[in-house]
Amino acid sequence: MSVISEKLKLLPDEPGVYVMLDKDGNVIYVGKARILKNRVRQYFHSTLKTEKVAAMVANISDFYYIITKSEIDALSLENNLIKKYKPKYNILLKDDKTYPYIKVTVNEKYPSFSVTRKLNKGSRYFGPYMGGVRVKDVLEIVNMAYGVRICTTKISETPKKPCLNYHMHRCDAPCAHMISEEAYGMKVKAAMRFLDGEDGEVEQLLQNKMRFYAENEDFELALDCRNKLAMLSKIALKRITALKKDLHADVIAYISNKLYAAINILIIRRGIMQGASTFAVENASSDTDALTSFISQYYSKHQLPDEIIVQDFCESNLVEEFFLKERGKSVAVIMPKQGIKKQLLSMAEKNAAEYLEKSIDKIRHKEDMTIHACQRLQEILKLSHYPKRMECYDISNISGVDKVGSMVVFVDGEASRDSYRRFKIKTVEGVDDFASLQEVLMRRLSKLGTDEEARFPKPQLIIIDGGKGQLSSVKKIFDQLGITDIDLISLAKREEEIYTIDSNVSLKLDRRDYCLQMLQRIRDEAHRFAITFFRNIHSKQSLTSVLAEIPGVGKIKRKALIDKFGTIDRIMRASVEELSETEGIGEMLAKSVKKYFEDNL
Repeated sequence: MSVISEKLKLLPDEPGVYVMLDKDGNVIYVGKARILKNRVRQYFHSTLKTEKVAAMVANISDFYYIITKSEIDALSLENNLIKKYKPKYNILLKDDKTYPYIKVTVNEKYPSFSVTRKLNKGSRYFGPYMGGVRVKDVLEIVNMAYGVRICTTKISETPKKPCLNYHMHRCDAPCAHMISEEAYGMKVKAAMRFLDGEDGEVEQLLQNKMRFYAENEDFELALDCRNKLAMLSKIALKRITALKKDLHADVIAYISNKLYAAINILIIRRGIMQGASTFAVENASSDTDALTSFISQYYSKHQLPDEIIVQDFCESNLVEEFFLKERGKSVAVIMPKQGIKKQLLSMAEKNAAEYLEKSIDKIRHKEDMTIHACQRLQEILKLSHYPKRMECYDISNISGVDKVGSMVVFVDGEASRDSYRRFKIKTVEGVDDFASLQEVLMRRLSKLGTDEEARFPKPQLIIIDGGKGQLSSVKKIFDQLGITDIDLISLAKREEEIYTIDSNVSLKLDRRDYCLQMLQRIRDEAHRFAITFFRNIHSKQSLTSVLAEIPGVGKIKRKALIDKFGTIDRIMRASVEELSETEGIGEMLAKSVKKYFEDNL
């Protein structure tokens, strides 16, 4: 603490970011401050600390800080450093998922409508959709009512043959030049008005079509229209009558018991409650800092609304300035005292509190399975460092053909999928897993101490899928490169034995031990990742022949799948919804394709 005490005296009266380190030099917390001197000193001088903050402070061995021009710059830097280091005492949106939107390619001559989870410039987006409203249902309503195209076919000067959607009265076939640009543009505008919340016109269109199909005894299409009208009613029920139709807001509530916390978000678009999402979070921040950090991270992946409705401890001015500077958008951050917006905030607070109460045991179990398992692993195996970053390697091949290696990464006991890497074996002939492992580890570890180490940080522990032989082969690479500060173990699958380089005797843990279960997770993930890479490579050579084995997938549909996904691996991972969006592949055939891969690969 003497080093820390001296550093505390030198803290400046300026804004910036501070980074807390443990005894192994790992980043365990990143925070921003309007005045660094005041904020950092609070951790060490204040006697009133929550249990989480006290645990974090007890693990601090050193810290450093970075001065910024303003608190807004500090918030931006804090966000980037949290993404980079994934500190265990910060809020981390590791399990955050992006919600689906309807994308309209307004930059095209004949815009198409599709489902997406990625937001890019040049298109308009409607959503997000959640909470019982399926985005595919909304897209089907748009498609049936207005006949806009939902395919990715390029419109060229040479007319194409109309597809099935044209014959089913689902598309006016601009690709076949069956409709003028002006007429199609009017349909697109009307469809976007519906997506903006004006549902009266689409309801009338669907009713007219239903009557027309019924009168012409086309009862299947008439029934389809009736189902779409039922979906429309479901969407309409989500409108809160007291809300203005132009309200485009997110309601965010943070609830904490000083050890764990939960955040609930209500999504409101055009006065309609689109749904809600709740996050369980852990952090060693104040409620104010935690909420600000969450908002900056969350909206790095999600579309900004016009308004964000929050509790009164939010740094509203800072958040508004941050979005204006970083995203170029003016967002009103509102802390309501009364009225319908206050009622919405109370609803979000109630949701968060209920979720937290029900999730505490789950959160504790997750800690046992991750951070606590890492701590126990260090004790059991007498590792030289806490295994914050663990890398596990596996080799996959069939008869020595298309040999591949995988590297998966766990940080604090949780998968860090952005850090995974794959290797094609280049120098090994035939089946030789030992030599293949040596090649992969040589290529990986040779990056340490180079400019590439920023992209490939040094791990504290390397795990090999295999027994004593695999471990010994990798140890030769360690010796060759002079590596002594990374722990090395292997896990043999048959008896789940753990081998270390310091003993010829294996260690067996109880099958219920969280440490063993964590090692099994990372080993199985490495195996899965290697296998899917092998399939990816191998499938490029036999993609067409594999698809030909699926009943109902003819030459044209095979080409459509290949054009859209490119590899067997991508087709295997695609959802039924994504497969059915392929031209010529309906929902029934998509289910057949999905089942084929589940049964055969």
